[in-house]
Amino acid sequence: MSLVATRQAPLRARPLTGSLWFVATLAGLLSTLLAAAGSWIPSLWGDEAASLLSAERSLPSLARMLGHVDAVHGAYYLGLHWWISVFGTSPFALRFPSAVAVGLTTAAVVVLVWRLDGRRLAVLAGAVCMILPRVTYMGEEARSYAFSAAVVAWLTVLLVEILHRREVGTGWWVGYAALLAVGTYVFLYVALFVAVHAVILATLRVRRATLIGWAAAVACAMLAAVPLGVVGLLERNQISYLATTDQSSFETMFRSLWFGSWWVATVAWALMVAAVCIPWMLRVRSGVRNTWMLTRSTPTPLALAVAWLVVPTVILVSAQAVIPGFTARYVSFCAPAAAILIACGVRSLFRLRAWAGITAGALLLALIVPVYVGQRTAYAKNDSDWAELSAVVGAHAHPGDGVVFDESVRPSRRPRLAMHTYPAGFAGLVDVTLQTPYQQNDTWHDAAYSVDQADARDRLEGVERIWLIEYVDAETPKQPDSWGLLPLEREGFVQTGLRVATHRELVIELTR
Repeated sequence: MSLVATRQAPLRARPLTGSLWFVATLAGLLSTLLAAAGSWIPSLWGDEAASLLSAERSLPSLARMLGHVDAVHGAYYLGLHWWISVFGTSPFALRFPSAVAVGLTTAAVVVLVWRLDGRRLAVLAGAVCMILPRVTYMGEEARSYAFSAAVVAWLTVLLVEILHRREVGTGWWVGYAALLAVGTYVFLYVALFVAVHAVILATLRVRRATLIGWAAAVACAMLAAVPLGVVGLLERNQISYLATTDQSSFETMFRSLWFGSWWVATVAWALMVAAVCIPWMLRVRSGVRNTWMLTRSTPTPLALAVAWLVVPTVILVSAQAVIPGFTARYVSFCAPAAAILIACGVRSLFRLRAWAGITAGALLLALIVPVYVGQRTAYAKNDSDWAELSAVVGAHAHPGDGVVFDESVRPSRRPRLAMHTYPAGFAGLVDVTLQTPYQQNDTWHDAAYSVDQADARDRLEGVERIWLIEYVDAETPKQPDSWGLLPLEREGFVQTGLRVATHRELVIELTR
């Protein structure tokens, strides 16, 4: 299928001026700095450990792993592989690319809204985007979600630019297809933006040739992404555990998706409702009919943001009936749309009463500040405390001591991951139960024996002191679950020394 060059009627477009690019660049830099500030403080957690351990592999080892699990994150792991080879694996280094990605996202929001409406709303939307809790959270996380947001934001900028231009050559459609294909490999659900853009185009007065060009570009991108889709479908059981959790509850949909707290969510949703309802009420009051559908050549920021926010979320939640596995992080790329809607709501209130708009904006900012600070505390990432655990072990253990990790919980919560994410505290210790290191494994994590298996018992010979690290559920008392304690006692080890409870683990010293 060939890409089609199109000609469109002249539009009264707001030009791509130097001022626009200056403001967009400044907003992007501020957003990056805001996301990166304090990003090294929270302990790395399970998903980030998967990113790190995957990126640390050799390329052949990574390719072998992706053939079994996590193929949908393969492009991100590959990029992170090259990044850490230059900048290392500290929490700040791991997370900084995501901070850059949210900066690119914010810059795209400014460009997009400026082109559709003008400078004032663009600056307001960019400011909301850079402080929105979901944006600042994914900007300090070593996962692909920030990159998915950047891709879809700039993909939408590209579509709007195509709609604005008098002449649209094949190169524009090639660029659109390439960005859509690359974005899908970065995060599979970026492909849902085909539906978002289809809804947008369906509500506009668009030339037939433009629709053909768009359809051709989409077809090429989806064809390029077929291998990823097939492998992702084959590996879907990897996230089957999500089916046991209710990720489409009212709390998740109202609070967790983009806002982080009930207070922020309440004000944000009120502003988004105001963005839709106030202009409608003013039109009804003035007797103006709503005739914008199928008469405009470009979307309003409000209509675009509604489609962007609603369509992917509805598709993913509805798909749970067929493929369970929705989680709030999957719609992180809708956060820019929430920012645009909130900005529209603030402007609508301002036009009614200036004090109302100013008050709403100030209230939202005041409520977001504690959420932002909370995101940059030691246990902010899913209560993970691996940095603390490594520090405790490193302060008391000596080279030649053995270490035994609780393997009874799912891989992303196992204390063993502290040894890979914060290795300094475990230097020189004997990993008694290690079976297959992650670099040689078909999955992203180590495989381990239980303490009473023969290979583990053989490694206990010559070891006089063992550090047993038990996982402790946050809702239970800090007591060991006997996963490793009883087998070690049968091998002649007794509790004679240190017993320290960290936030989520219990460190027990045993000697012969």
